[in-house]
Amino acid sequence: MKKFTVTLIAITVLGLCGCNIGKYSVGGTVTGLTGNGLVLANNGGDNLTVTANGSFSFGSGISNGDVYAVSIVTQPSDPAQTCTVRNGSGTIAKAAITNVIVTCTQAGQFAYVTNQQSNDISVFAIDSSTGTLSEIAGSPFAAAGTTPVAIAVDPNGQYAYVANNGSDTLSVYSIDAASGVLTTVGSPVATHMAPVAVTVDPSDSYVFVANQASNDISAYSIDTSTGILSELPGSPFAGGSGPGALATDPGGNYLYVANYAGANVSVFAIQSGTGILSNIAGSPFGAGNGANSIAISPAGTYAYVANESANSISAYAITPSTGALTTVTGSPFNTVSSVEAVAVDPAGAHVYAANATAANELATYTIYPSTGALTQTGASVGTGSLPAYVSIDPAGTFAYVVNDNSNSVSVYSINAGTGLLTQVTGSPFAVGTEPRSIAIH
Repeated sequence: MKKFTVTLIAITVLGLCGCNIGKYSVGGTVTGLTGNGLVLANNGGDNLTVTANGSFSFGSGISNGDVYAVSIVTQPSDPAQTCTVRNGSGTIAKAAITNVIVTCTQAGQFAYVTNQQSNDISVFAIDSSTGTLSEIAGSPFAAAGTTPVAIAVDPNGQYAYVANNGSDTLSVYSIDAASGVLTTVGSPVATHMAPVAVTVDPSDSYVFVANQASNDISAYSIDTSTGILSELPGSPFAGGSGPGALATDPGGNYLYVANYAGANVSVFAIQSGTGILSNIAGSPFGAGNGANSIAISPAGTYAYVANESANSISAYAITPSTGALTTVTGSPFNTVSSVEAVAVDPAGAHVYAANATAANELATYTIYPSTGALTQTGASVGTGSLPAYVSIDPAGTFAYVVNDNSNSVSVYSINAGTGLLTQVTGSPFAVGTEPRSIAIH
C-alpha cells in the first residue's frame, strides 16, 4: 500500500510540472515601456502581459529543436507607443533563450545637446506636434567633466551618459521623467584618451565609449537602479585607428566603430550576459578616408558611414548571423562636399546626411530596400554653419541637426511619404558654444 501511495504521488508531481520537463524558457528584456497593455506572444500563443521594463519570460517552455517566434499582440497605449521585437525567432539548441529584446518608443519628449566650448548641456522640451524646442528651467546644466562632446540616453530614458573629451571621463546624469532636468550621479568614471562617442546597447545593460587618441573602446555595465557604471573586465578593448563613432545593431549583438584615421569600420561581437567585446572575422572592413559617422538601419540589414575626407558615403549589407559587412553595389556613393554625419529614419527608408551635397546643408537619400543602395531625393535644405551631428525623432517625424559653428540646432519636419524636409517655425534654436551632439528621447 505504501509503495502504491509513493508511486501515485510521484505521478501527480510529474503531472503538475511535466509540461516544461526537458523544455527551455524563452525570454529577454523590455526597454522604453511607459504605456499600458503591452502583450507579447510566442509562436502565436502563450500570451504574456508586460507591465514594466526589465526581464521577461514566457510561461511555457520549448523543446529542443523546436522553433520559437516572439511577436507583439497588443501595442501599449496611454501613452501610445510602438514596440518592436529583435532576436525574436530561432530554433532551441539545448539552451534557454534570454536575448530577445523588445524596444518601445514614442515621439521624442526632450532634446539634450552637449556644448563643448561652454562646458554645459542644453536641455529642451519638444512640442510633439511641431518639433519646436523650448529650453527647460535650469538649462543649460553645467557639465561634470571638461569638453563634453557626446551624449547618449539609455533606452528607458532614466539616465544620460556624456563623454568628456578634455578630462578623459564619462559623466552620468539622472533624468527627471516629467521635466527633463539632469542631476549628476556619482563622480565621472575614467575612460581612456580623448573620448569622442558614446552609446548604450539596446538591452540597457552596457555603455560603450570610443577613445580616439588611444585607439580603443571602453565598456561598462550599468547598475539599472542607479545608472552608475562599472568597467567591464578587459576594458578598454583594442580598436581601430582613431575610432570616432559608434553604433550597435538593433538586437545588441554587435558594436560597429567608424575609425577616422584608419578609414575603416571595426565590428565587435557583444557577448550576451557580459558585454565583453571580441573582434569578428574579417574586421575591420574598409571605408573611406575620414570615416567619422555611422548609422545602422532599424532592421539591422544595412550600415552607412560618412567619409568626411573622401566626400562619400559607404554602404554595407550586414550579415545577421555574424555581423560582417559586405559593400553594397555602387558604394561608396560620392557626395559633393565633406559629409559630416549620417542618420537613418526609424522606417529604414531614408538616410539623412549633413554637409553632403553642399556646405551647410542637409540632404535626403532614399534607400533601395532590396539592395541598400542610395539615391538623392529632392533638394537639400539649409542648416547652420558646420552641421556636425544629425538625430531623428524616434517617431520619425522630425530631424535635428547640431550646428557647431553657429551655436544652434536646426529642426525639420519629415514628410512621411517622401522623406523630404521642411524647416520648422522658429528654427534654428540657440544652444551653448560649439555644440557637438544631440540625443532625443
